[in-house]
Amino acid sequence: MLTVVSDTHSTDGHRLRGRTLKAVRSAELVVHVGDFMTESVLDAFEAEAETFRGVYGNNDDSGIRTRLPKARTIEYEGLRFAVTHTVRGGPTALTLFGKQHEADAVIFGHSHCPTADLTGELPLLNPGSHSQPRGNRPGHLELEAVANGLQGRLVTPDGNAFETFELEQ
Repeated sequence: MLTVVSDTHSTDGHRLRGRTLKAVRSAELVVHVGDFMTESVLDAFEAEAETFRGVYGNNDDSGIRTRLPKARTIEYEGLRFAVTHTVRGGPTALTLFGKQHEADAVIFGHSHCPTADLTGELPLLNPGSHSQPRGNRPGHLELEAVANGLQGRLVTPDGNAFETFELEQ
């Protein structure tokens, strides 16, 4: 499983709990889409995940910015994801970002709003925030291999899968 989290906004640990903590610990790959805030929070995520990849967000300190890129691509189960915290310009800019990275989908954060927008040229996926939802539902993203691609779900820390979708290869 690929687990995606974002927007932790902490200075004292990863703030993972419940299903989100379990998903991070059991994932083959964990991606954090920025706004840890301090290096100790990044360290806490790295300690929980078997394999960890991240990007820095607009609220991350200089230590995180020296350790992580602003954007990256990852591959999982035959699909390529362009990953960034945010790109100015909304869905159009995110789609262009994904095309520039020759991606099958874009993973982003920043808004704290869990989203699986499959209506455009590229799927746009935002896990939301597991610890600071800011009026949105708290969440993370899980992607698992199925016969012809990936089964995705947005899930609360309490374990409620509130949106499911598929990404085809």
